[in-house]
Amino acid sequence: MTSTAVRERERRWRPTGALDLVLTLSPHPHGGGDPAWRRTPDGAFWRVCRTPDGPGTLRVTASAGEVLGQAWGPGAEWLLDTLPSLLGADDDVAAFDDVLARAASSGAARTAAYVTELAARNPGLRVGRSLRVFEALVPAVLEQKVVGMEAWRAWRWLMRRYGEAAPGPAPEGMVVIPPPEVWRRIPSWDWHRAGAEAVRARTIVNAARYAARLEATATAPSGGCAEADRLLRALPGIGVWTSAEVRQRAHGDPDAPSVGDFHLAGHVGYALTGQKVDDAAMLELLEPFRGQRHRVAWLIALGAPRPPARGPRMSVRDYRSF
Repeated sequence: MTSTAVRERERRWRPTGALDLVLTLSPHPHGGGDPAWRRTPDGAFWRVCRTPDGPGTLRVTASAGEVLGQAWGPGAEWLLDTLPSLLGADDDVAAFDDVLARAASSGAARTAAYVTELAARNPGLRVGRSLRVFEALVPAVLEQKVVGMEAWRAWRWLMRRYGEAAPGPAPEGMVVIPPPEVWRRIPSWDWHRAGAEAVRARTIVNAARYAARLEATATAPSGGCAEADRLLRALPGIGVWTSAEVRQRAHGDPDAPSVGDFHLAGHVGYALTGQKVDDAAMLELLEPFRGQRHRVAWLIALGAPRPPARGPRMSVRDYRSF
């Protein structure tokens, strides 16, 4: 049960340029029932987070070009201080324009024109950064090589089993992610009950040992993307896909395409060439947009036609019965 007897703090912020809250925050929730993120019928976004100052709850709304953040708990000030970063205030949109111009002048004019058109359809899209690496890492590992429903079920189960009550008037069912030391102590039978097999469990437990070093990359002066990639991929069980998924969310890395995604390469290839391609070919197609490859792939995923569905889909497995 959440407590409403917690002092509310608030911040009003007016972004420069267009901001689409739905698009910008859409990468962060992991499934419709994510205990850490929620969008309520009134249009508000709720985030429950373990900040460097402790647990906090954030409610975000936007009206007439102004964002209102309301926060509760020990982490309230941190959540409000970092609200602009979450909503893409650090996203260098001018750099994207430069990349488009460079691509147009380097033999990729048709592709650049198409990407420019996709961007024009989504003027409020921003690559924000949550600044919480471990919070992004755990669900990303759970999503490795499985369908979303399977991963999201495990995330919900573990969060509700080991998370703590969200401060303030958070919607029912929202909880604060457990600290890394708790993840290290989760017994094998609870990983099994959640539906996560031993490989993903070991990856999360091991990463929890290095959580402090990983968190430090999010506030590094240069943005920490390269250092985060190096540290993440040095950990057993974390490869290029997981690293990219974490950096997209925690660091706001616009150049971290999800290489290894089950659908992305085919979608990018179909959008840009009319044919599905593999990861290597996708990277070749995105090379003219180096520095903004994740943003370009995201725009394609949002607005470009998908290739015709052929072949079997990945099935939902349930390790709880094994």
